Amino acid sequence: MQCSKTAGRGFAAGLADNPVAFARRGMDFERVKPGSRRRDLGRPRLGRLLKVYWAGLVCAVLLPVGWGQSPVRPPQGPPPLAAPPQFSVVIDAAHGGSDTGAHLTEQLEEKDLVLELSVELRSMLSAHGVQVTTTREMDVTLSPLRRAEVANHRAAGACIVLHATASGHGVHLFTSSLAPVSPGKILPWDTAQAAYVQSSLRLSAEINSALQHAEIPVTLGRTFLAPLDNLTCPAVAVEVAPLGRALLGRGAMSTDKSDAQPTPVTDPEYQKQIVSALTAAIEEWEHDVTGETKP
Repeated sequence: MQCSKTAGRGFAAGLADNPVAFARRGMDFERVKPGSRRRDLGRPRLGRLLKVYWAGLVCAVLLPVGWGQSPVRPPQGPPPLAAPPQFSVVIDAAHGGSDTGAHLTEQLEEKDLVLELSVELRSMLSAHGVQVTTTREMDVTLSPLRRAEVANHRAAGACIVLHATASGHGVHLFTSSLAPVSPGKILPWDTAQAAYVQSSLRLSAEINSALQHAEIPVTLGRTFLAPLDNLTCPAVAVEVAPLGRALLGRGAMSTDKSDAQPTPVTDPEYQKQIVSALTAAIEEWEHDVTGETKP
């Protein structure tokens, strides 16, 4: 059955004006001459009349509500833009469990010191509104593969690998020795960091600047190191070494060269200076990456 706007609205108007007359106009009487064998003399074709009647009624009722027509949809604007991923940092406290790392003192292993630094750095970054993921929060053994999996799954804006040593002076910053390649290439797992080497060097320079501002000596280097080479994010290994001179009150360092007493890596004030400098560097790095300045 096909309906038209004209037919439906005409039927509705006629039916409303005079229902009886409108129904009679739809009747088709058939007159037959006397003697005809047809028995339906003078009878209306009720079947046809009812069919026409109901068809018109359906059209009259349904057409006004748009039956059989495509719905009119309001114009739609462009789809909303997807929000960029939130800046986050991964902190990897090296070693752990059966892997003790360096023996810093008779009572202190590297794995324990870097875990303490990791917890302090996470707390300070979180207090400054930075999202943080740590590879370990306790003394457990983790393979370099597992550490890289955690970091790469996070798609972080920066990865900091924490180490400590009883030799050297100040803080040592290491980036991967891999040759840089263009971002976007699919790289083997062992050289995944190659696409981020340039960004890692810029992050290292940011950390170097913050540490120098805190008057902490810095040594820069490049190395092949797992999981550093496996990370798909700007990544820097931060190795904490003793200071060659003593710290005075509020973190100031002695300028007396005759003062041979070094500041050990276990010194709380020294650790606080390092954590504060790393936090300042990461906040500046976040601004560089996102273009946003936090209040």
